[in-house]
Amino acid sequence: MFPRLLHFGNFNLPTYGVMAALGLIFGLMLIIKVGREQGLDPDKLWNLGIVAILSGVLGSKLLMILVDFSYYTEHPGEIFALSTLQAGGVWSGGLLLALVMCIWYMRRNQMPVLRTCDVFAPGLALGHAFGRIGCFAAGCCWGRETHVPWAVTFRNPLAAEIVGTPLGIPLHPTQLYEFVLELLNCIFLAWLIRRKKFEGEIIGAYLMIYGVGRYFIEFFRGDPGRGQLFGFMTDTQGIAMLLVIGGGLLWLRRVPLSPPAKLASAR
Repeated sequence: MFPRLLHFGNFNLPTYGVMAALGLIFGLMLIIKVGREQGLDPDKLWNLGIVAILSGVLGSKLLMILVDFSYYTEHPGEIFALSTLQAGGVWSGGLLLALVMCIWYMRRNQMPVLRTCDVFAPGLALGHAFGRIGCFAAGCCWGRETHVPWAVTFRNPLAAEIVGTPLGIPLHPTQLYEFVLELLNCIFLAWLIRRKKFEGEIIGAYLMIYGVGRYFIEFFRGDPGRGQLFGFMTDTQGIAMLLVIGGGLLWLRRVPLSPPAKLASAR
C-alpha cells in the first residue's frame, strides 16, 4: 500500500518502522499505566520493556531466517540485505525469545514473574496491533489469493521490490486479520487484568487467544517461507500450539494472588 511514508533525496522513512515505533511507545505507556496499578516499579518496567523490544526484534529475525534456512544458506548476503532488515520477521519467534530474556531479567531483578507478565500482556497485544498495520502498509506478510469482497490488491512497485509483494492480485488481508485479533485481545486483557483471580491469568489468556487466532490466520497466509512441521502444519502453527499449551498450563496452575507491593514514595 504505502511502504514509504516520506522520501527526500536519499532519505527514506518506511511506514513499517514508524508504525512499529508507535506500537512500542503506546505499548510501553500502557504497560507502565497498568504496572503502577499492580504495584510494580515503573523504572524496572521501562528497562524490561527495552529488553523485550531488543530480544523481540532479534528473535523475529532469527526465526524468519531459520524458517527459510535453505534460501539464506544459498544466499548468505541476504541476511543483512535491506529487504531482510525491513521485514517484520516472524512474530512468534520474537515472542518466544522475548519471554526467555524477560524471565531472565525479572529473576535477576527480583520482579514477580507472573504478575509482571500479566502487566505486559495488554501492551504486548497493542504494540503488535500497530506492527501489523505497518505490515499492511509495507505489503509484507500477505495472504493467499482470494475473491472475497474484502480482498485487497497491492499495486505499489516498491512493495514488490522490497518484500516481493504480489501486485495486481486480490489477496486475503491477513495483516488486518491479525490487527483486529490483537486490538480486541488488548481491550479484553486490559479489562480482565482488573478482575484477575490468579497470577498468570492475563499472560495465559494472551497466549491462548493469540495462539488460537494465529493458528487459523496461518491458513490464509500466502507469503513464502511458512515452513512445514510434521507434513500437515506450518512451523508457525506449531509454535502457536505451544503458546496455547503454555497459556493453558498457567490457567490450570492458578497461582494464588499475592498482595501488590507498595511503590516507594517519590524522591
